[in-house]
Amino acid sequence: MSVELLDTTRFHGFRVRRQIAGKTYQEYFSLKKDGKRLRGADRAKVKAKAEARDAVLAKQQTKAKAEAAEAALFDTKGKVRGILFRMKTEKSGTRTPVFQIGIMSTKLDKIVNTTVSINLHGLKGAWEKAVDFYAEHKKISKRSPLYKKLLRAQPTKAQLEAMKRKRRRR
Repeated sequence: MSVELLDTTRFHGFRVRRQIAGKTYQEYFSLKKDGKRLRGADRAKVKAKAEARDAVLAKQQTKAKAEAAEAALFDTKGKVRGILFRMKTEKSGTRTPVFQIGIMSTKLDKIVNTTVSINLHGLKGAWEKAVDFYAEHKKISKRSPLYKKLLRAQPTKAQLEAMKRKRRRR
């Protein structure tokens, strides 16, 4: 809660302050009327108003955070940030196509990494395994629309072939 009691020479009352999408929202609720300090029921009414306003701002803040978190999952081309297509060179020298996942885990509060083989699981299966790992660590429900959006962001075979050719040229 960000309702704060201020008692200075210039102001006596409650301040409600929250940051929402980079903008500061700050409002004051005075505990003075006709130059006298409010007490008892009048003071409680002002405090209730301040807390009600803070609840509205808290709801907006939560919504803005969720939208920002969702927007951060996809880049400008619609690809999932943190799931990359790579050609992994095995110890034998064989190059294997994989999805490499490297993300900050909300679940463990640290960076986690793994790879999923496309040869072993197939394109669809590998993508599902990669998205499952991603969703688990980002705490995204498998029933949510966001999870379904992540599954739909699967690259096509043609896109993967284009990436392979692009990497060979380097």
